[in-house]
Amino acid sequence: MMSFTCWVVFQENRLQSPCGTIAVKQNYFVRQLAKILGLLLAFCWLSQLAMAETLLLKSSKGVPFQLNKVADGLGVPWGMVFIGPEQILFTGRNGKIGILDTVSSVITRITGGPKVMHSGQGGLLDVAVPRGYSQGGWIYFTYSKELQGKGVTTLARARLNGKRLVAFQDMLITRSASTTGRHFGSRITFDGTGHLFFSVGDRGVRPNGQDLSTHAGSILRLTLDGSVPENNPFVQQRSALPEIWSYGHRNPQGIFYDRKKRRLWSIEHGPRGGDEINLILPGRNYGWPVISYGKEYWGPVQVGEGTEKEGMEQPVKFYVPSIAPGSLIVYSGKAFPAWKGNLFAGALKLTHLNRVEIDSSGRAVAEERLLEGLGERIRALLESPQGWLYFSTDSGRIFRLRPLENNQ
Repeated sequence: MMSFTCWVVFQENRLQSPCGTIAVKQNYFVRQLAKILGLLLAFCWLSQLAMAETLLLKSSKGVPFQLNKVADGLGVPWGMVFIGPEQILFTGRNGKIGILDTVSSVITRITGGPKVMHSGQGGLLDVAVPRGYSQGGWIYFTYSKELQGKGVTTLARARLNGKRLVAFQDMLITRSASTTGRHFGSRITFDGTGHLFFSVGDRGVRPNGQDLSTHAGSILRLTLDGSVPENNPFVQQRSALPEIWSYGHRNPQGIFYDRKKRRLWSIEHGPRGGDEINLILPGRNYGWPVISYGKEYWGPVQVGEGTEKEGMEQPVKFYVPSIAPGSLIVYSGKAFPAWKGNLFAGALKLTHLNRVEIDSSGRAVAEERLLEGLGERIRALLESPQGWLYFSTDSGRIFRLRPLENNQ
């Protein structure tokens, strides 16, 4: 990016700048003009300072890329979504909402969000919009809501009117109350056919994973207006909550629907080891806490009964030691053709961007760990309309990963 330097000197009868010297009359209007020009030139300079800073150059699959820092000082930006070609709406775990202009790096603060229970791992969580979103359409959120002194994962939606959210409404206050500040989930994804999925962690209560009378430890499926689809797998089972799509999950903080393959993917935190990538199918039991590839925090003891059990699903991939995944996407852009169909997850504990290659049958066949030297806890992931990757970190930054200029 070209550097830009501006300065203005107002002398007795001349206005000087790098562009030349202009003779002027010394009067009130000229002085005012000089002030305006000075402000404009200063603005140009400050705008250049705000532009994305290139941090490093690397390559993956033979394709060189560059990493730029786009924003800083955002608390813990938990969720991100494009609401325009160059506008990212982001949520902060502390309950703050903003819009980032990806060209100028200018932040616009948004009001009208929910009152969140910002405690432990709770707060304002994910934000998402369905495909075809246009200005004034519904924007979907998950957050931790205080209910009788306990935290519950809640799905909500609102519309954006200028710099304010309006018509904010809770769609599902899940049955997931717990006094712990752990394992709220929660990500949102859409299948493109009128349904959304969102995840709820086990809330730090292990038996919830196998209990169909609670939403905790489950991935849920609803229509876009919040009603329960008639073909959900447990609609006819009285002892089960009808919103449940799959269960036996510990804390899924990444879910993504691959519209091309019509597959729903999730990634979840294990205990000490045992993070899992799963291909989610309706009505299936993913095992937690009966089976796990992780160990207890207090010692080298296997969690549950082992790693396999009849009637319980096996992960597509598991991580030992844990990477602590914060998000998941399936890459589909044109900027990095070699990455098409790959899974990307942000790693919180092992601080890197995790890339997993999936073959035609849905098996994980290769893994690459990008940006390990960055030292950032990578939280949310987002693919731009150009196919660039944006990600947020728990240090309050948003980064952009794109091909090198001469490779675009």
